[in-house]
Amino acid sequence: MTLSIIQVIISVILIVVVLVQQKGTGLGAAFGGEGNIYRTKRGLEKSLHILTIILAVVFMATSLANVIL
Repeated sequence: MTLSIIQVIISVILIVVVLVQQKGTGLGAAFGGEGNIYRTKRGLEKSLHILTIILAVVFMATSLANVIL
């Protein structure tokens, strides 16, 4: 039961972090978003990117733990 609550909290935080990230990067750039060919992530953008990866891994781990237990 507590694992499900933790999973819901992580999923909400993950959604918020993804929505806070800048628009126009990734696939959106292919359809007229930004004109940059290559751009590095710096500062807050890099921190949000790393936080997104960490939250996705933790969410996946809690999902697997929820299925196994």
